[in-house]
Amino acid sequence: MDVFGKALTDIYRTGEADTLWLHNSYGEPEEMPLEFFFRDDEDMPVLELEALHMCNGKVLDIGAGVGSHALLLQAFNIDVTAIDISEAAVDIMKDRGVKKAFVQDIFTYEEKFDTIIMLMNGIGLTGTLPGFKAFLIKLKDLINPNGQVIFDSSDIAYLYEDMPKPQNQYYGEVAYQYEYKGEKGSWFNWIYIDEETIKQIAAETGWNAELIFDDGEDQYLVKLTLKA
Repeated sequence: MDVFGKALTDIYRTGEADTLWLHNSYGEPEEMPLEFFFRDDEDMPVLELEALHMCNGKVLDIGAGVGSHALLLQAFNIDVTAIDISEAAVDIMKDRGVKKAFVQDIFTYEEKFDTIIMLMNGIGLTGTLPGFKAFLIKLKDLINPNGQVIFDSSDIAYLYEDMPKPQNQYYGEVAYQYEYKGEKGSWFNWIYIDEETIKQIAAETGWNAELIFDDGEDQYLVKLTLKA
């Protein structure tokens, strides 16, 4: 059930929505501000604007949500394809004017791009460290020679300042569940990856990883390019 999609549709159609709750595996449920997904460039953090300025050639926006980043790229006449697994989100993207918006799972996608972006911690959808590694291998099929992959992530070590890190898994692996109007979606895995781990797994899978922006609050932007 696309609980997240229902909430997005409500706020988009009526301007109002009930609280979207995000349950997690490490603490109390959090409210997800839905307006956050409909930001324009004036409301976006420097990190995201930096990523968008780096986009060139044919661009793929993975986990594009309601298309806020794709719309900005389109405004600069960049050829962008936006994909998401939420049908509701893709319907909203199309309605907002995203020209190439598709319901698509990245693991079954076949087309090549010059720039691939995943913002708002979109890399988290890889779920686990093995998932991240498998994803980097898959991305090789989607990137043109001399292409680039740009994504942001966070180091969530700060969550464990007052308690021990998990012993049986990487500390950045968490699980989430959306709840909206009393309906709960399925739990799903999500990952936040520290810089050293990104560099290590990138090297193992044939990528160069470069840290290109750090916001000073444990969030950073990474660029991957294929090793020669």
